[in-house]
Amino acid sequence: MYEYTIILQPDREEGGYVVTVPALPGCVTEGDTVEEAIANAEEAIAGYIESLKLAGEPIPEETVPPRIAKVRVAA
Repeated sequence: MYEYTIILQPDREEGGYVVTVPALPGCVTEGDTVEEAIANAEEAIAGYIESLKLAGEPIPEETVPPRIAKVRVAA
């Protein structure tokens, strides 16, 4: 069993949410609702892990969750 942090970002143009998995580069999905986005993320992560297994690649483990911070910059 693997556990990963996912990031859900509102898609202002299309609606719904875009989901990324920081520990799995390129693992991105979406959903119209938070619930759908999370379910789709679970499927995307399972597929990502399966493709790594088939390729004989190591499966990344998230040992330290990513941090999210806000910064202000003058523009």
